[in-house]
Amino acid sequence: MGRLFGTDGIRGVAGKHPLDANTIWRVGTCLAQLGIRRLVIGRDTRESSPWIESILTQALASQGGAVRHAGVMTTPGVSFLCHNLGCDGGLAVSASHNIYSDNGLKIFHAAGTKLSDQQERSLEDAVEAAPSPPQDLREQEGSFRGDGSGAFSSDGECFDRYLDSLQSISHLESLSPLKIVLDCANGAASALAPSAFERMGANVIRQNTQPDGRNINQNCGAVHPEAMAKAVVESGADLGVAFDGDSDRCIMSDGAGQIFDGDHLLYILGIQLLNRNELDTRCVVTTVMANLGLQLALKEKGIRMVRTPVGDRHVLEEMERGNHPLGGEQSGHIILRHHAKSGDGILTALKVAEIVIEEGRGLKELSSGFEPFPQIQRSVPVAEKFDFTTIPAIQREILEAERNLGNRGRVLVRYSGTEPLVRIMIEGEERDQVEQYAEAITSHFRHQQT
Repeated sequence: MGRLFGTDGIRGVAGKHPLDANTIWRVGTCLAQLGIRRLVIGRDTRESSPWIESILTQALASQGGAVRHAGVMTTPGVSFLCHNLGCDGGLAVSASHNIYSDNGLKIFHAAGTKLSDQQERSLEDAVEAAPSPPQDLREQEGSFRGDGSGAFSSDGECFDRYLDSLQSISHLESLSPLKIVLDCANGAASALAPSAFERMGANVIRQNTQPDGRNINQNCGAVHPEAMAKAVVESGADLGVAFDGDSDRCIMSDGAGQIFDGDHLLYILGIQLLNRNELDTRCVVTTVMANLGLQLALKEKGIRMVRTPVGDRHVLEEMERGNHPLGGEQSGHIILRHHAKSGDGILTALKVAEIVIEEGRGLKELSSGFEPFPQIQRSVPVAEKFDFTTIPAIQREILEAERNLGNRGRVLVRYSGTEPLVRIMIEGEERDQVEQYAEAITSHFRHQQT
């Protein structure tokens, strides 16, 4: 079967390897080998999610496992429920920000943390040797397609436990009179996020909270925050938040419609923690994708920045190694380690909204001091993830860009861990120069596909 895991769990087209019935069954039966027998399963709103959950449940039952079904639940909600319910672990059925036809599995330990690289390899080896599912399950391949009706409810107790935990973390008794737009991407946050903010007294304007099984992330949410920002301006709201399909990340907007990504949120939260003497290690953990401007801005405040490979799992591992309280990604995964073990979009938005009210300042003023370097990101579809370090033309372009940008810029070329894409990121002080290098490298990758 080969590799199953990418940057963030197992992901692919629902009904096809590695999200076919055969592989899903094998994964479920092999979880016991990691000591995960009693677990909680939550899912997003894709039409394929109940089908995947059903196969996992049957597979676990065949090994004497027991499942608590949380229903529609965010990925960080599943992480929280693992330890809150006293389970051996948990499974989030979701493909995060991907289109509806994709799906995925994110696997958690009892503490709510994701599997390590070594544990992923061990599970892959076990799945390779595992027996196939019963014939009747193999015959169900692709039977999930439909209108998705009846798949969007949550377990009431799980729903309330997670909301209670979010509310208990707040420094404030109320977010009133905050007016906020919440774009829930027609995903797992569709009921949870509005409920969380309304519990805290905010005036919530709901956007994209009507999932139909196929409209998750469709021109909305964290990948497309422009509609959210427009709604903020049109409604006269103070803030806007755009979540992705499983709500493990968020992108925000101020009242003027200016969009703030994960780098901005890390800066705002980092300065707030520093001022409260809660940034004990004076360090923020992020990934290789973080803007160089963030590193320089934090340094001005006496805060060190540590980079990891892409993926909030890697961020958390580094945070735990160094006992750092704050980390995250430019894409909007923010981990407040004293409160959560994974990126949590709702928690992040609540904490930033809190700062806005406490400080009496908007996001633009709160992020003053951080000036992002011009950064261009390109994605090129690839049929095969070939070793581009062996292609002289591509290497020449990369080396030339690195040489000319020096220590005031960066070049990062990598394959996506969740999609058949090569990611190209160039940043530097002059936008024209950055765009020129990005286009040159992108063109060579496109040429390789023809």
